[in-house]
Amino acid sequence: MNLVKLSFKNMKAKPLNTLLSLLLLTLSVALVAFMMQLNEQVKGKLDRNIKPIDMVVGAKGSPMQLVLSSVLHIDNPTGNILLEDALNIGRNPLIEKAIPVSYGDNYQSFRILGTEPSYLDLYEVSLQEGELFQKDLEVVLGARVAQETKLKIGDTFAGSHGLVAQSLESHDDHEFKVVGILAPSGTVVDQLIVSNLASIWKVHAHGEEEEGHETHDDSEELEQAVDGHETHNDHEAHDDEAAHHEEHDDAHENEEGHEDHEDHEGEPKEVTSLLIKFRNPMGIVTLPRIINENTTMQAALPKYEVDRLFGLLGVGVQTIAFIALAIMLVSGLSIFISLYKALKERKYELALMRTYGATARQLVWVVLLEGVFLGGIGFFIGWLFSKIGLWFFSSYTEANYGYSLMLENITIGEVWLFVASIGIAIVATLLASLGIFKMNISKILAEDA
Repeated sequence: MNLVKLSFKNMKAKPLNTLLSLLLLTLSVALVAFMMQLNEQVKGKLDRNIKPIDMVVGAKGSPMQLVLSSVLHIDNPTGNILLEDALNIGRNPLIEKAIPVSYGDNYQSFRILGTEPSYLDLYEVSLQEGELFQKDLEVVLGARVAQETKLKIGDTFAGSHGLVAQSLESHDDHEFKVVGILAPSGTVVDQLIVSNLASIWKVHAHGEEEEGHETHDDSEELEQAVDGHETHNDHEAHDDEAAHHEEHDDAHENEEGHEDHEDHEGEPKEVTSLLIKFRNPMGIVTLPRIINENTTMQAALPKYEVDRLFGLLGVGVQTIAFIALAIMLVSGLSIFISLYKALKERKYELALMRTYGATARQLVWVVLLEGVFLGGIGFFIGWLFSKIGLWFFSSYTEANYGYSLMLENITIGEVWLFVASIGIAIVATLLASLGIFKMNISKILAEDA
């Protein structure tokens, strides 16, 4: 007796009941698998992008907006802060790295970011070809930017004002030149166009310089200012006398070289935010409160804000998961009712099979295989739908936020989901087939004779 073939024939005999059970199981598996993959991938991608940065300092406003805009680059900035104020914070001995960033323009919806080369070191991004920016208006492209825009080394382009591609204002008088392309890193850097801070200031200069006059070199000023900041941090462990001399040098620089923090029109230079990495956990405990209470700026902790964001979204995710699990239990009930009803209708056939030598265990196996097939087919179709849904969602997030999700193979969570699907089907099948052991063969055959 071919039990597998017989099980398939029994499933085909009641197509509507089979379809209803499959539909419910497929829907529940698709919802659970989709939410599991989405939650895992989004959380993993965000954690990977915020990991190198302990704190962000920017203009007053929403701390979550500050993190989303300055670290994840999926929101608008809260405003600008003075470069001098940012560098003063960066001189704190608790800080290992303080990297200023500035942005506000885009090219084909990809953000143009002004910063220092050490920004790329935070994410351990290496060059795939070309070289790093050395002069003003030189840029390196993230891997996805190069792929989407088709820009190559040596190409030039003009950025558009704002962070959306539909901006009506473009900076045609200041074209950027591509000097390098970064290797794929799986981080936010893949979708950025990176240059130095002086390039951003030059593009946004309020006044035009007179023709024939020598251009004021903002990059040299910035290098002097940042070098002063880094020198202070590198020598902070010296004795009191050395510290006193360094402090005196800083004061002398501020007095005689104050123009280092001003542009050629005398206006103070500004940056969007300051990305900070601490030397030890003590910085996280003390500095954010000091900055928020005693300055005109605000400090935000990326890990805290992302965890808070997922806490807010977690209610919706859990609700959908509970609904999906409820549907899965209903699908198990549907399988039980369908098989129980089918067994009652086929009791004469089952009695005949017993008279021809089939054992009760073999009949249970026939019914059990039906449940396993329903569970397996339902899981596979639901899993497939979850991948299709994730692909559509990834296309949406990539088009609107620059974040794409990976279509992974079977995960551990999905393996447990498969076990749960088969388990529910088996339990429903065994409950429905208990009557086989209590079957009175002679009575059934006599009644239907």
